[in-house]
Amino acid sequence: MKIAPGRRVALNGVEWTVEDVHGQLGRLSLVDDDGRAETRSFRWLINHADLRLLPTVEASGRPSPVARQPRTLADLTKDQLDRARLRAAHVLEAETGFREGHPARALPGEPRPVYDPDRTTLTQRRYAKAAEMEAMPRPEAVRCGLQHLSYRTLVRLSGLAGDSLLLACADGRWTRRRSGRRCITEEVREAIFAVKAECGERARVSLAARHRLMHQYMRERFPTFPTKKIPSRWTFADVWEEWFGPGGARPRYGRTAEAAAEAGVSGRVVVHRPGQVLVLDSTPMPVKLRETVFGDAVTATLTLALDLYTHGLPAFRLTLQSDTSVDVAMLLRDVMLPLPMREGWGEDMQWPYAGVPADVIAEFTGHRVAALPFFAPETVTTDHGGPYKNHDLVEAEREIGCRILPARVLRQTDKFAVERQFLTVQTMLFEHLLGFTGGDVADRGADPGTRREPYARAGRAHHRDLDCPDLTEPQTR
Repeated sequence: MKIAPGRRVALNGVEWTVEDVHGQLGRLSLVDDDGRAETRSFRWLINHADLRLLPTVEASGRPSPVARQPRTLADLTKDQLDRARLRAAHVLEAETGFREGHPARALPGEPRPVYDPDRTTLTQRRYAKAAEMEAMPRPEAVRCGLQHLSYRTLVRLSGLAGDSLLLACADGRWTRRRSGRRCITEEVREAIFAVKAECGERARVSLAARHRLMHQYMRERFPTFPTKKIPSRWTFADVWEEWFGPGGARPRYGRTAEAAAEAGVSGRVVVHRPGQVLVLDSTPMPVKLRETVFGDAVTATLTLALDLYTHGLPAFRLTLQSDTSVDVAMLLRDVMLPLPMREGWGEDMQWPYAGVPADVIAEFTGHRVAALPFFAPETVTTDHGGPYKNHDLVEAEREIGCRILPARVLRQTDKFAVERQFLTVQTMLFEHLLGFTGGDVADRGADPGTRREPYARAGRAHHRDLDCPDLTEPQTR
């Protein structure tokens, strides 16, 4: 199948023309006769249930033949390319007497006496090279691909040079086109797509269950089809992965992704500068906190603001119980305002950014500024939580000039950076604090909300046995 601009295809009875091909992205642009354009992936087009290739008419009025994509050196692996270069060097030595093809690039010891162009003819050099290849040990010749370098092969390759010679010296089996699976007939293909449509609306089933559904469909739809010609479970698994991917997503998320793909919505945003996209998200803090000395242990909510370009955290907030729209608005305020220096902070904590002197920042703020970036975000990305959909917060974001780009429902990948940041904070900080509750109830300790003294006594006894310093005493950083 040749996918190139100008190719005509029919999808569900509607004729489309391939307008543009983006090979690096694996996508192409289709335009119908009414001018409607769509962007689809190669996999979607090739695996379409009702795809027909229409003949392309040349200027002469005759259908043009469909040619396969030409081979290039990029199709070869590093080992295959080295073997092709070795074979091409032997061909050039037989033609010119030098493995590099020219006396100006002669290697040490060249030309060899039997290949000296001043003393031998071209025919003599070819016969000498054929005899040398025949005398080479068979395993070495097979490994280098020189077992078939005969006199006739040297004559056939004599008119080639450069990349054309390298491609001619490469084994054609390395880049041959896949012949497909003969067991995947039109009936089997229809059954596989029927099973795919059925499994898309029901709960997740195993591969064996999908294979049995295909057998059931074949018996009901094509009762005369031989059972022995139905693909085995392992062939069915390979075809399923090749056509539809590994399918590791959960059904609920998979249906959402397919609906977004059909609508042409992509969740990945490309950023080019700091402050272009600010991602906001909240999560229950996996550490029990006490508001006062005699207060009960409670769960707080951690809200992060992450710059998608630098993956830095310009601001964060901790709120008892759940956060509100006011807390999120105050978080945006913290992102836009510089952080003042506190008592006891050294010079390493001062404003260090080149291009904007610290005196200029301190002049319009009225105080020394800490080393934390601040900016007015251009775009804010949030999930569909209640605080983020509050009308007052939305109006506040519009007042400061932010564009609102909500993440898709049930698509955590739209906020992948901030989701990963929560895990980073947990592994680098929360896991080392007393009162850590773990990932869920099953990972929770016996009593995370207990007082600090039992943990401290256990820590002193443990480190005394290991001859380590007491962690409960003040340590020098």
